[in-house]
Amino acid sequence: MARGLSPKVEGFAGAVLAEIDWSQPWFAPWRELGEPTAQLALKQQSVAEALNAINHAAKCEASAGSGDVASAASVSTTRAGLALGDAKEVKFVSQSTLPEGQAYEDFIFKTSQVPTRDGLHDFFNGLCWQRFPLAKRRLNQLQAAEIEAQGISATRGPVRDALTLFDENVVLMHAPDEVWVALQARDWLKLFVDLREQWQQVHLVLFGHALVEKLVTPYKSITGHVYRVSNEVNPHDEAALDAWLVQDLQPAKLATKPYEPLPVLGIPGWCAANAERAYYEDVNVFRPKRETVPKKSKTQLGFA
Repeated sequence: MARGLSPKVEGFAGAVLAEIDWSQPWFAPWRELGEPTAQLALKQQSVAEALNAINHAAKCEASAGSGDVASAASVSTTRAGLALGDAKEVKFVSQSTLPEGQAYEDFIFKTSQVPTRDGLHDFFNGLCWQRFPLAKRRLNQLQAAEIEAQGISATRGPVRDALTLFDENVVLMHAPDEVWVALQARDWLKLFVDLREQWQQVHLVLFGHALVEKLVTPYKSITGHVYRVSNEVNPHDEAALDAWLVQDLQPAKLATKPYEPLPVLGIPGWCAANAERAYYEDVNVFRPKRETVPKKSKTQLGFA
């Protein structure tokens, strides 16, 4: 097959992993780890077992050394990340392991086991645990703390909402100030046309696993939520980025939902059509920022 994966396995829910086109630019940072894991999952017919096996192989490779320079560098970065802080390595288990009535996040926090279904969503979640173990553990710790304090109810509350959005849909962005200001203003033509050359200085990390899942079958309106990375962080050093996220992910900040929307197929080079200015003039996707109308006080409304 063109994508280098085994044919679909009939009756296996994770057979959709064979549909991932690893040649797409948004999958480039995921490919080295993700493609062999997908192949193994298709062979073993278990996403959880494949994630555990790849993790075990990485540990062995890191201990014994590797002739594959790129692979060794990747393993070294991941292991360095795990050595920071108090992140305990997780194990991936079948979704059936999660007891009925127990919150998913609470179960992970108490057992260091991640219930995993066979499919794209949990596959990419598992890969994110491998790439950013400290940040994933931090998100889980904060979720567990909120559950402990607030319990489980129909509404998650602002912090849990923000944590879930981060986990599922965040794009980490390291960018020049001018690019960030244009994104905040949702001045799409300035961001993607006038400042197009500055995108060579932009580094993006697709962290949200639901966002990455959507890009298996891409469409123009897919939108991520951008979280800005400090200019002091080297975005190419994933261990350093992972450690920085642990410190930066604070409940007070998250409660403000510090995100900016970004239609990801507008990113230069990610879609042939976006080489034309007209691509960004589609207001159904590249929507202008709404004007915020301040609420009037009772006095302003005529009440004593």
